[in-house]
Amino acid sequence: MKKILIVVVLAAIAIGAYLALNKPKAPIAGIAAQEAALIYDGEVIKIDAATRTVTLKNKDGESTIVAGPEVKNFAEIKVGDRFDVVYELAVAIELVKVKNPGATSEQVTTTTATAPQGDKPGMITTNTITATANVEAIDTVKNIVSLKGPQGNIFKVKVQNPDLMKDIAVNDQVKVVYTEAIAAVVSAPAAKK
Repeated sequence: MKKILIVVVLAAIAIGAYLALNKPKAPIAGIAAQEAALIYDGEVIKIDAATRTVTLKNKDGESTIVAGPEVKNFAEIKVGDRFDVVYELAVAIELVKVKNPGATSEQVTTTTATAPQGDKPGMITTNTITATANVEAIDTVKNIVSLKGPQGNIFKVKVQNPDLMKDIAVNDQVKVVYTEAIAAVVSAPAAKK
């Protein structure tokens, strides 16, 4: 887990704190699932500017990372700053039949934004996956649609607006949009009252 965390931290230590507040775009249709998880939170306890090494501490102990050249605004990091890595997922299903049904497909778009010059370091990386999925089952009592994705995985989605289910049937293909974001931010500690 620490190795994975360090890879995530190294990949993500470059976004301004304001970016953590930006959530993936709201679902564009009536079916949605959202999930958010704090992957890591800790405090900066030591900084070695010469080697660009930052030591973090949280309830699980200490971790040391080396901030590569992609980490902008390194000089803005101070002992006592907070470091958080947050994962967010939003799933939007357009219950619109695909015009030319065929094989299911998937397209991934990745974007990365970093903090402006002079802000605390941070970055947010967003992956948007657009896919077509086959409707495998429809439960009108529970308002749940079961979909089969391009890799053959079946997932169930709760329909927020049951009217959207009227125009689809088992074996139809629908458009699925997943947006997942990982944000890593350094922020000043909260002011004490």
